[in-house]
Amino acid sequence: MLDNKLHASFDKEVAFYESICSGNLETVKMLSTPLCSEGYGILSRDALRNLKYHLIISVAIITRYCINNGLSPEEAYNLSDKYIMKADECSTEKEVHCIHSEMIVSFTKRMSRVKVENIYSKQIVKVIEYINCHISDKILLKDISEYISLSISYLSRLFKEEVGLNISEYITIKKVETAMSMFKFSSQSTAEISCALNFSSQSYFIKLFKKYTGMTPKEYKNKYSFMGGKPQL
Repeated sequence: MLDNKLHASFDKEVAFYESICSGNLETVKMLSTPLCSEGYGILSRDALRNLKYHLIISVAIITRYCINNGLSPEEAYNLSDKYIMKADECSTEKEVHCIHSEMIVSFTKRMSRVKVENIYSKQIVKVIEYINCHISDKILLKDISEYISLSISYLSRLFKEEVGLNISEYITIKKVETAMSMFKFSSQSTAEISCALNFSSQSYFIKLFKKYTGMTPKEYKNKYSFMGGKPQL
């Protein structure tokens, strides 16, 4: 039993770092844990210094994961140095926690761009980044159009030409992929996940989930969900 818990914890930890590298901000938020929560070692008797040490370890791991997944070493180490220096200047534990959260989001957003910036035009990269950052919202085409200052008709045509999917289908696929991670690594119900990802109804969510995965949410969760808590950084 203990071995299963350790295995699940390790899988979740790997999933957390991989979600950063994939640019999946919603999954990153779900899988991340505060510094020095349960399971962290004690590196200093001074609470503030202990937090700073763990943040440095977290930054180092994330930096190397991101480099291995396409982020240039120069940019990765610049981001790493930036957040280590910010942490060094912190005078309270709350400030360190804020820097930690900011660092995770920053690396995730950068990796979101890395995955697409050499494939698509700058306009489509901005669209994909917008979708990734608003995956839990009701994403409207007019909002995306306003965000990148393109007409809806031109935006739709350009997206279809470059990505091979219309925008609404792309959004649905990304929402389903996020739901898959949520079923794997959280105890949320189908209804809760459907609501969290802003589907119009639970029945519609189940229909789309089965269309793209070949399984109902219940079947998927029974097959792939992990037991245990969130991964440690």
